[in-house]
Order: sequence, then C-alpha cells, then structure tokens
Amino acid sequence: MGQSGHAVVIGGGIGGLTAAVALHQRGVRVTVLERARSLEPVGAAISLAPNSLRALDVIGLGDEIRDLAAWSGDGGLRTPSGRWLSRSSADAAAERFGGPLVLLHRATLIASLATRLPPGTIRTDAAATLADSGGAGRPARVSTAGGVLEADLVVGADGIRSAVRGTLFPHHPGAVYSGWTTWRVVIPVPGVRFAAHETWGRGRIWGTHPLKDGRVYAYAGAVTPAGGRAPDDEKSELLRRFGDWHDPIPAVLAALRPEDVLRHDVHHIAEPLPAYHHGRVALLGDAAHAMPPSLGQGGNQAIEDAVVLAHHCDDLAAYTAVRQPRTTAIARQAVKVARLSLMSSRTGVAVRDTAMTLLSPAGPALFVRSFDGIADWRPPQTDAVCSEQTPAGNG
Repeated sequence: MGQSGHAVVIGGGIGGLTAAVALHQRGVRVTVLERARSLEPVGAAISLAPNSLRALDVIGLGDEIRDLAAWSGDGGLRTPSGRWLSRSSADAAAERFGGPLVLLHRATLIASLATRLPPGTIRTDAAATLADSGGAGRPARVSTAGGVLEADLVVGADGIRSAVRGTLFPHHPGAVYSGWTTWRVVIPVPGVRFAAHETWGRGRIWGTHPLKDGRVYAYAGAVTPAGGRAPDDEKSELLRRFGDWHDPIPAVLAALRPEDVLRHDVHHIAEPLPAYHHGRVALLGDAAHAMPPSLGQGGNQAIEDAVVLAHHCDDLAAYTAVRQPRTTAIARQAVKVARLSLMSSRTGVAVRDTAMTLLSPAGPALFVRSFDGIADWRPPQTDAVCSEQTPAGNG
C-alpha cells in the first residue's frame, strides 16, 4: 500500500489522528471520518510519558510537545489530610526514561496533529459504518452519508464504544464498568502554589497538576454505581466528597464553575479481544484495549498503536502480534492500580497507607520503577513506505 493506497480512519481522536499523520507520512492517501461536528475533544488534559513522546518523534511532533512540559521538582502521593505518603521526582523519571512527563490539554494535541494533514483529509459530521472488512484481493468498504468508500486499510479508532469493534467481533462482551466514576477540570486558579500530587482516600482519589499555560488540571475519582449523577450539580458533588481535603483542593473547588466539570464513568475491556485486526481493518486505542486512567496510559498506548500500525500497514497480523501482549499487560496493571488507589475498606486503606509511608524513603525510586517496561518503550525503526504489492494481513 503506497501512494496509490487509501486508508480510512474512523474516529478523529488522538489515536486516529496520529495514525492518519503516520500513514500520510508513509505515502498513503488518508481520509479521516469524525462523526462529531468539530474536532474539539471531549475531555480535559492528557499526560504524555516518554514512550508516547518517542512515538510522536516518528511523525516529527515530539519536541514540540516536550516544550509544553510544566512539572518540575518534587511531587508525590498524599492522604486527604495532606500528609505525604511518598515523594516522586520529575528529574528522576526523566533521567531513567530519557525524557519528561508532559501534561497538556487534549485540544492542543489534537490541533497539532490536525495541522500535519493535507486540507480535506478530515471530514467532520461524518458518521461511518464498516460495511465489509475486506480481505486479500478485496478492499474494505465503509458506508457514509455521502456514499461508500473503498480502502486498502480501515483504522477503527472510534473509542470505547467502538462500532467497528462490534462489527469485527460481534460476540465479544465489549467494555465493562470499572466500578468508579471520574471528574475532570482545567481552570485558572490565580495565586495558588502547590506541588503536583495525587491524593488517595477511602474509595476516592484526587489529583492536582499545573499546565504550562498557567492553568490547573484537576481530576477526581470515586467508587460509585454506574450512571450516577449529582442531585444538583457536579461542583456541589465534588464539594461534598472532597471539600475538606488538603490544600490546594479547596481553592480549586472554589475557583471552578459547575459547567467546568466533566464527569464520566470509567469502563475498560476486561476480556482481551481475539485480535486487533480482521481482514483489512485494524483497531487501536480504546477501541482495542480500553483501560482505566490509573496509569495515565490510555492515550499513550493509542499513540504507540498508531505509529506501530503505520509501520505494519502491510501486515496487520504483525501489528496484533506486537501490540496485543503489551497493551493487555498494561491494561491489567492499570486495573490493579485502580483497585489499590480506590480501596474502600477502612482496614485495607490503613494497611496501604502504612506500607506507603514505610517505603517513603525509597518513594521516588519506587514511583519511577513502576513505569519500567512502559515509559522506556521505543518505536520500531523504519524508512520505507508501505509496499503497494502486499495486501493487509488477514485474521
């Protein structure tokens, strides 16, 4: 699949756009179909670790994003009273993994990716349905309101409720509720100084982090039944759950408006898919391996998927073979971390916090080592464009 080849990307989120840019740079003609009316992402901020920044290096975007790094010095893990359970160091992480951790607004990354695609590549307000997954000697077909598109490769980047996944694997149970919900905000909080931190309570967590533009990214999570909503508004709900926690949490809550708060239940794919491809169709990101945000790796893994998929665009079986073991292991680790951080048992929380305190002298090293095998990932090296002779791999 070379310059005469055509790839259709269903979904204009971070993973889909990264795949589109990576394929375009390898000489593939790309069409991105996004069902929303604009590319403005639903979400707040995203944390990019050295692994995904190296993936972005492949498409020439890594250094631009690294310049947005804001976290420096110490941070760590706290209790609701403010006591430090462990300390972490941005410098130690950067030294071990060869790069910084960058926190930025999702809209910034989306805009940077979109500008690297030719005009007309991205079609918004363009719902799409996979009509035929294709195969050797037969293109895949995607139905849209404007007609049917044929493609040498279709990329299913349509998120956690992926319709493409459902078409490829109709008997798979899909994503399941993880048992907790999240709230996220990005707001200015003038005059507030703080060390970046995550705070673990009993069945509740909170995180506060600075952005390069001076705003604050804050997130919260709590164990709660699926589908819950505040009886009044989500700011009031956050005040009820976190209003008496340590500084700067009260200041952040005071600065936000109800309309600033995004609330979403957390779902993940508990049963791995049989493959990440079928015929000429490949899945990436949440469509393939949705995971809880407890490791901050959901978006990172989608970016990794995208550059690896472009590398293996002629052999989708190789893409599955490379990506499925890694993402399955990281997803399972994210579930374990979520269970630990959101532990509800009073006794269990006491044991957890005591253990973290006893280990605190080695806290930075422990924090850094938890990302061994994740943040030290490096992308495949390639110079060639996708071949025109070899059809996409079949599953």
